[in-house]
This record gives sequence, C-alpha cells and structure tokens, in this order.
Amino acid sequence: MKRVIVVVAATAVVATTLTAPAQAVETTRSAAAAQKATTEYVVLYKEGASAAQAQNTIEAAGGKLVKVNSEVGVATVSTTNAGFVGAIKNNAAIGGVARNRTIGSVPADSAAARKVAQTRAVEREGRGHGSSGDRHKSTKDEPLSDLQWDMKQIQADKAHKYEQGDKGVLVGVLDTGIDASHPDIAPNFNKKLSRNFTVDLPADANGTVIDGPCASDPDGSCNDPNDVDEDGHGTHVASSIASPINGLGTSGVAPKVSLVNLRAGQDSGYFFVQPTIDALTYAGDVGVDVVNMSYYIDPWLFNCANNPADSPDEQLEQRTIVSAVQRALNYAHNRGVTLISAAGNGATDYTKTISDASSPDFASFPGQAARTRTIPPSCVSMPSEGQHVISVSSTGISTRKSYYSDYGNGYIDVASPGGDAYDTPGNTRDITKATLSAYPKSLAVANGEIDANGNPTVDYVVKDCKGKVCAYYQYLQGTSMASPRAVGVAALIVSKYGHRDHRHGGLTLDPDVVEKVLKGTATEKACPKPAAFTYTRILPTGQTVTATHTCEGTLDNNGFYGRGIVNALHAVGR
Repeated sequence: MKRVIVVVAATAVVATTLTAPAQAVETTRSAAAAQKATTEYVVLYKEGASAAQAQNTIEAAGGKLVKVNSEVGVATVSTTNAGFVGAIKNNAAIGGVARNRTIGSVPADSAAARKVAQTRAVEREGRGHGSSGDRHKSTKDEPLSDLQWDMKQIQADKAHKYEQGDKGVLVGVLDTGIDASHPDIAPNFNKKLSRNFTVDLPADANGTVIDGPCASDPDGSCNDPNDVDEDGHGTHVASSIASPINGLGTSGVAPKVSLVNLRAGQDSGYFFVQPTIDALTYAGDVGVDVVNMSYYIDPWLFNCANNPADSPDEQLEQRTIVSAVQRALNYAHNRGVTLISAAGNGATDYTKTISDASSPDFASFPGQAARTRTIPPSCVSMPSEGQHVISVSSTGISTRKSYYSDYGNGYIDVASPGGDAYDTPGNTRDITKATLSAYPKSLAVANGEIDANGNPTVDYVVKDCKGKVCAYYQYLQGTSMASPRAVGVAALIVSKYGHRDHRHGGLTLDPDVVEKVLKGTATEKACPKPAAFTYTRILPTGQTVTATHTCEGTLDNNGFYGRGIVNALHAVGR
C-alpha cells in the first residue's frame, strides 16, 4: 500500500546545524508563517442539507470553496481562519470537517530526506540480498515468467489459456500514478480516461519535506500529468494487474484489460481524503469495473470516533474521514465498481485491541506529531475496512501469511501473493521471494540503480529487452502487491462473465457477483497448526526477530486467508 498501508511508515530525519540563537529566530519565523498559512479542509455536508446553505456557512466562516463534489456532498475548502472548524462544526448543514493539509512555506530541498520519506520499510525490506535467478525463456511464457512465482501460486499462467481479459474491462489504479511510457504497460494504458486528482505538497506544517520543491520533480511541476509516476508504487501495482503478454518482461494477471490511472497519491506516498473521494466518484461515473486501493487515507491509520488520546477536533476529523469515504465507496459500488484494498503491513490483528504509534503521520498544524494510542476494534482504517470493500492479506512463496501482513477473522476477505523475503530456508532474506513488476526507468536513473549503459547496479532491479526496446522491473513486497493480483483475478471474472455496458461501452458485472465468484473460487487455506504461528527473521545484521500471530477461524473462512488464496484458473477456467 504505501510506506504504507500497505505499509509501515518510514520516517524522514532531517539534521540541523543551527545555533541556539538561530533556532530561536527560525522558531519565530515559523510561528509567523503558521499564522499566515492557508489550511485546506474537507467539509462533509449533512445528509439532506441544502448545498447552498452549507456553502454559505463555509463562506461566512472565512472559507473559500476550492472544489465541490456534489455527488457525495463533500467540498475542499481553503482558509486562513484558525477558528474555522469551531465556526462551522455545529451548523445544521455541516456533517463533519477534516483537515486536508496546510499550505505553508517551502523549505530548502533535501534530496536525502525526500528519498527517505519515499522509502517503504516493508515493501523494500527484501532489497540488497539474494540473486535474480536463472531466466529460462520459453516461447509460451514471458521472458521473466520464471521469476513470477506469484502467477503460479494463483494459477494465473494456466488461466490465460481460457481468459486473458477484455479491453472493454476498465481497471482503475488509485495510487501514485502510472508510468504510461513503460513498454510493458503502454499497450494497455487508457490515457483518455486517466486523471490526476491530487497535487504534490512540498512540506507539512512542521516544515518536514514531503514531496520536495516542485522544481525538483522530473516534470518540474506539483500538478503531474495523468501518465507519469514519480514514486514507482502505482506503476508496480498497474503492471501486476495488466502487463501484456508481448515478449517483454513480465505478464500481469489480466494481460488484456485496460488500465486507468486514477492518481490519488502524492509522490511521497501520502493519500488525502479529497483525492480518494474524487477518484472513486469519477470511477463510478465513467464505468470503471474494478479499482485497486493499496493504501490507507492519511493522516490516521485508524480513525476513532472518540479516542481519549485525541482532541475533540481530531475526533471530528476522524469521524468525517470515515463518513465521507464511505459515501464515495457506496457511490462507486452502486455504479458497478468492484472495490479491492490492501489489508495493511502492520502485522496486527484488526479485530483485537492494539497499540498504534504511527498517527497522525502528517502534521496538519505546527507542533502536531504522532503519538501512542490504544486502538479498539471499533476504530476503522479506510478504505480497507469500508463497507463493500474486499480486503486482501498477503502470502509468501510457501503460501504462508506474510510476516508483515495484517490479519483478523472477519477483517480479511481473501489472500493473494504479495511476497515475503524471509519465507526461505533459514529465515534469511532473499529478494526473489518478493514480487517482480514494472519500474519507471526515470526513477531507476534518478536513484542511481542503473549505470550509464543502462544496466542495473542493484539486484532488486531487473532489465529485459526485446530488440532495441528495454524495460526495467523491481522487486517489492507488501499487501500493496497482494491486492492488485486479486484485482487482476476480479478483472478476469468481469471479462469472462460480464455483459455489455450499454451506458459506457465495454463490459460490466455487478460487484456483488464479482465478489461472490472471487471468494467462491479461492483456494481454501487452513490456519497453521498450531494456530499461534511464530515468524522468525534473521536480519542482515545477524539479529534474530520473532513474532507470533494467532490465526482464528475455520478452513473456509479464517483470519489469515479469509475465504482462501485467490485462484484465477478456478475463477475463469470452466
């Protein structure tokens, strides 16, 4: 998901060499800047309230409407009024208020800090060890198919004999973007329907670098085109779903469906509530059939209605996020969109009371920072715990639940291969036990991962060429990688059993039917014996790390695998 949800958040540390007097001056300047900073809010209109009344309330409190999503009754509002929330939260026309972000001064660029901020601890933990393995080319397989153990686990390679997907099936990727120039994505990319719903943010309210100054981006802009990915996460996800069978690199689970970039995540991997709402609404309006959501909505990993560790305004913010996103999920579901999300990489049971110290992971106002909170099961992570959403856990090459994957009986719907670099003899890291998918060449160059001749300098990046056309691929692991493989199976289901969409063209299939087939054809996987499974990892430092996760439930529905590991052949091979 991102550092994320899919994923464990990585922390950027920025060193300072200011003397004490200089620090005092800087603090004064920061305070002054904070007073002038423009803050964005997401305002939820109350169900049944007049839009005009809600907008008048917003404007009377000093708010300026930036964007209005009339379909779900949500507006993005900017204001310099520090008392904006208090002025509107009790109004009869307002259902909730959540900070979106603070627009303040731009700090000096820090390439190192930016790189750290973009690193996903879980997804890339497997890097730096193992070998790329032998590649035995076959006339029947893609050149890198022998490295795609994940395709074999869900029998997608065998399913392609019966169904490879239909061009009229649209798969929306809510992520950091898609590199449409990648040779193993371009044939299936739908630029006409693709959209960018977010804008990169240089820094948060504390001055911590988030995306960095816009001038440092490859395109020199904070408002990226609809066919680029300056993070790499979205491209990996898109490739896993639908890389074509074209004699180059890898193949996706559904190699003939169409990819639609619904960019909701920033370069740094932050996903705010308004872009998610807008992307889901748009997906429902244009006839997208399946969407992948490998992330959680910032700044709260878990949204709690009344957690005593949070201020009243923070509680209101979290309630608003849940309500607003659920409205958008309902809107998309009711218009034929199958909703699939990564379960998360926190290695926790979502059905139990846990402790979380990661939120808020983005400072909406100066001085705000993450803190330890007790999280009961009533708290909700969005979108994975939203209604109508299929939540996907991750498996390793042996089919065990990945060591990092979140779980829970009643939370997990299905499992899918997302990789586990420690699912090896001896419990040591092996990069080839992660998953391999497309990687933007521009990022490989920027990160120094290929040399002047275009050859990889690290073993987690793989190059493949077809004639003069070369492409790059990277190993990543995470529930972010598991979810798109389940999405690929869902896309095959729509392709196989869908009917003509008379409104949008292409094919369509009721999301409830897609979910029923996806779950009903999954390969049942029982809890381990004993159910309290202990993971052992031997880190490169030699340190041994252990953790015990307890699986609850039955063979046909349990907390590690849900209804089972998705199976493409079972879904469409009959």
